[in-house]
Amino acid sequence: MAAALPGLEVVGADVVPLPKVRPGYLFGSGKTEEIADRLKAEEVELVLIDGSVTPVQQRNLEKIWKVKILDRTGLILEIFGDRARTREGVLQVELAALSYQRTRLVRAWTHLERQRGGLGFVGGPGETQIEADRRAIDEAITRLRRQLAKVVKTRDLHRAARRKVPFPIVALVGYTNAGKSTLFNRLTGAEVMAKDMLFATLDPTMRAVTLPTGKRVILSDTVGFISDLPTQLVAAFRATLEEVLEADLILHVRDIAHPDSADQAKDVLAILDDLGVDEKTPVIEVWNKTDLLPEDEVAALKERAAREEMIYTMSALTGDGIDPLMRAVTDALDDERHELTFSLPYAEGRKRAWLYEQGVVENETQTEDGYELTVLWTARQQKTFREL
Repeated sequence: MAAALPGLEVVGADVVPLPKVRPGYLFGSGKTEEIADRLKAEEVELVLIDGSVTPVQQRNLEKIWKVKILDRTGLILEIFGDRARTREGVLQVELAALSYQRTRLVRAWTHLERQRGGLGFVGGPGETQIEADRRAIDEAITRLRRQLAKVVKTRDLHRAARRKVPFPIVALVGYTNAGKSTLFNRLTGAEVMAKDMLFATLDPTMRAVTLPTGKRVILSDTVGFISDLPTQLVAAFRATLEEVLEADLILHVRDIAHPDSADQAKDVLAILDDLGVDEKTPVIEVWNKTDLLPEDEVAALKERAAREEMIYTMSALTGDGIDPLMRAVTDALDDERHELTFSLPYAEGRKRAWLYEQGVVENETQTEDGYELTVLWTARQQKTFREL
């Protein structure tokens, strides 16, 4: 994960057994001194700890080791901050960072002096530095949430407009660094940032794609998923991941060459379930990066995938397997949206509400007997409507 940050040179990595967590220093005194000697010998300036470190532990270890320390949450925030491109992405990163800093006030906001008693915004008599810092962060969080709400509202308007477009939406999802952006670029000709690093994409990108049959779809590239995502980041980035909820089809891209590919797939499916993705939404599993495997393994994978209905092997980098995947996408999607005008009695209020929830109503007029509705919908939506 450290390699995803530019300008860092990884000089070593260790797995340290931790039979008991020390409240003040995380590690025992012997291990702490041992690590300190090694850091000094190798002239290390930054230590990354793949786990949660309390503010007290971080401050004490930095004092002993004389280096800067980042825990898992801090590192992911640094990476996210480096990757964010759109206005929403930047605001989400800032909001997550402030939520994280709020738990580390003593370390993060030392530029503020102890406040004297006073009136107005200065605070009450004897306000401590931590109280002032906490108030400053809370005000910044409130301001960011207000700005983010405006951005989200705009995105919702765009989403509502896309519902009326007569093209299905296909969402690319997968663990971070699975190759989603490389596949997105190959299919769309776009220049989305696609590098062999974690979290290369932080903001959903959408482009139109023409399938072999001539049918057009909207392809959406989303932020990469990750296991044990810190709480602050789950809350801040949930809106970005919710783009998947609008999809008519999901392509679950897996790095099949990764040793933990199966566990990563479980994490992705768990997050999709947590987001509330409709169980009826079809999912095609894409076993990507076959170019990194020996030929005999690729042949075995293709044989396994051929026995499954919704699994396809491919290499987004070389293009191998693209055509069968596109044919599967074509077969999995409904026909293009079509327009229909019909009457609905006043007593069918529940059906009318469902149509508006789906965003398919183009026009409505009231008659003596009910509503005259013009809708633009897919065959699947029409079938669901009839079953209500």
